[in-house]
Amino acid sequence: MVQAVKRQPQDWLRWISVILGALGALDAGYLTYIKLAHVEAICRGVGDCEAVNSSVYAQIGGIPIAALGLAAYLAILALLVLEPRLAILQNYAPLAIFGLALTGALYSAYLTYVELFVIHAICPYCVTSAVLITGLFILAVLRVVRGPLDE
Repeated sequence: MVQAVKRQPQDWLRWISVILGALGALDAGYLTYIKLAHVEAICRGVGDCEAVNSSVYAQIGGIPIAALGLAAYLAILALLVLEPRLAILQNYAPLAIFGLALTGALYSAYLTYVELFVIHAICPYCVTSAVLITGLFILAVLRVVRGPLDE
């Protein structure tokens, strides 16, 4: 008699989130590096990275916004990686990721407004980060709505 092999459903939403989080961490890591090392970003004529990165909006209390973004991306990544390994995180990680991604998406929307209407300059790395965190937020909404039973 042949026994059917029970397959675990693929957690494709979590894996796409891991990829977006890793790309976001790389982007925010680069922005943090250029801010702390006082070097110019490689924009190659696309946007005005220097105007955005040297503005008063590029830091809060002396902490670069990019470093805060990097911390958020790393926290999201840690939750995504540890979620299947720790029972307590299986119930709470999707909601925590939702909260972090919502906060990041809202703040990115504010910063995009500042770039467009206050600084009048666009940083392609900042736009990339805004797109990535918005993608993470959408995936987080789907994961929270889907619930833990479909994992």
